[in-house]
Amino acid sequence: VERKLWDREGIMTASADGASLDIQLKRIDRVYNPGDYVSGTVVIISDKTFKHNGIVLVSEGCVSLQASAKTVGLWEQFSKAIKPIQLMLLTIEVAKTGTLPSGRTEIPFEFKLEPRKGQEQLFESYHGVFVNIQYNLRCDCVRGMLAKNLQRIIEFTVEIKTKNPPQMKPLPFTVEPEHLQNVKKSSIKNIPKFKLSGQLSSSVCSIAQPFTGELVIEESVSSIRSVELQLVRVETCGCEQASAKEATEIQNIQIADGDICRNMTIPIFMIFPRLFTCPTTAATTFKVEFEVNLVILLDNGHLITENFPIILIRT
Repeated sequence: VERKLWDREGIMTASADGASLDIQLKRIDRVYNPGDYVSGTVVIISDKTFKHNGIVLVSEGCVSLQASAKTVGLWEQFSKAIKPIQLMLLTIEVAKTGTLPSGRTEIPFEFKLEPRKGQEQLFESYHGVFVNIQYNLRCDCVRGMLAKNLQRIIEFTVEIKTKNPPQMKPLPFTVEPEHLQNVKKSSIKNIPKFKLSGQLSSSVCSIAQPFTGELVIEESVSSIRSVELQLVRVETCGCEQASAKEATEIQNIQIADGDICRNMTIPIFMIFPRLFTCPTTAATTFKVEFEVNLVILLDNGHLITENFPIILIRT
């Protein structure tokens, strides 16, 4: 009989035949830095005594790369460039073959968070669309032939400080019809006149701090419906011979609604979501970069968009 148990955090624990298995880390937030010691306990609760053939804990870190539609026709070259990258792999025998008593059994464990042999560094945890960097702990309790094995998998987060981060400095901007890139010069005269100005606090942003700045609508002949801020991830998979670059939206927030008063300062404020963002990363077979789009939606259906490439760092 297989049962599903849920812990206090609402996370399912492995359960079978009246026995349950869980992994509990000492750090509540499960956040670690390279060089830290990851410690915790394997908790087994059973209604009765049972035999097992060993309890093993496996810690694994991996970069998973996924092909996009742009790789059609380049599959042979591209498939070689998007193989998963194993960042760390550590196997710990927490208990040898034996018998566990009924009730609650706690088995402590500890290991150092460091890359496997041959791997230069770890990368920060990140959940993207085409790039995924994940660190997991898996515990297996192998039982007899007539009993179901117990298994529990949890994810922990790795954060890495940026070495030699670029200097932060304000970034002023002005947007007028003459500055639009996707409009022919002959068509500029047909665009309703407008002028936007403002500044970002910096294009180099600390991931733990909000993205801030200000915007002023100095002039706009057309009525404004909405002003939005869009955070975009730009993921590149592959190598020089075969690569694909994809931009996808992470989040979109509205910072102003309706026909805004002219020459009024509108604050720009956005929090970077955890796990869906990471410090700007460049490796041999992948890159993770970020951009912010300032989008002004006019009543006539036209969009005015200003793109800002940003560099995320962790300090």
